Amino acid sequence: MSQGSRSDELPAEVLVDVAGVVGAEVTLLGGLAGGANGGAWRVRLGGGADAVLKAAHSAHLDEMLRAQRVVEHMRGRGYPTPAWLGVGATATHAWHLMEFVDAAPVAELTPAIVEQLMAIVELQAGQATEPHDHSSYAWRVVTGQEAVVAGYSVEVTALVERLRNLCADVPLPVGAPDMVHADLNPSNVLVRDGVVVAVVDVGNAGCGTRATDLTTLHWHTFDGRLRRRILDLVGGEGAAVLAATQILLQLEWSVRLRRHEVVAEVVRRGRRVLDELTG
Repeated sequence: MSQGSRSDELPAEVLVDVAGVVGAEVTLLGGLAGGANGGAWRVRLGGGADAVLKAAHSAHLDEMLRAQRVVEHMRGRGYPTPAWLGVGATATHAWHLMEFVDAAPVAELTPAIVEQLMAIVELQAGQATEPHDHSSYAWRVVTGQEAVVAGYSVEVTALVERLRNLCADVPLPVGAPDMVHADLNPSNVLVRDGVVVAVVDVGNAGCGTRATDLTTLHWHTFDGRLRRRILDLVGGEGAAVLAATQILLQLEWSVRLRRHEVVAEVVRRGRRVLDELTG
């Protein structure tokens, strides 16, 4: 986990609250990259062990408690995500503390790493425990019930229209049997010596189909094994919905931040994904 620069933004009362919950002195070591909804810091507990502290607005407490339950459930089934050591909130911040893993985000999704991740995703099969349904969310995105970008450029508008037409008659999915990480991108996969040792950032975890996470991996590396497994799990129609969701959310993010070069790359990759699915 790489160092960041937010160590001066953590309110002192958060550290006091953490110490009270975990029953140990907590020393701030410095900021970490990540923590999109707030911040992330490396801390040292009284016993000498390092941990990662993440904080966000206090409104996120229920989400953190949900994620904590998912972590506890999945770790009991061999899923390699760090243990959560505590969750709490002050008047302004919600926080969670998890084990520190001395490993780096994967630099490249090589065939060997993809194989390991596919096996990890299989651990999610039938393990839905929380009613935070990513499959129904994907359906809302592709059918226009969730706001996404429009009117940015001719190329973006054409791609969005193609996605809408592709998914126009897809019915609302029923049943959500699997645990879904919902952000299984390379930055959340930690490796050491070519071995995946941890999957982190499960804050948005919920239920749905595990093909959602395979679709995220496929976005980052066009590995044919991923595409075939997605089709095996959800069929062509389901794969189209998941791919369209990935593309629309990537477009929304890059347009909102005015990342023009990223928008062009999303359009290029999105066309490729659709060509592979419908070709």
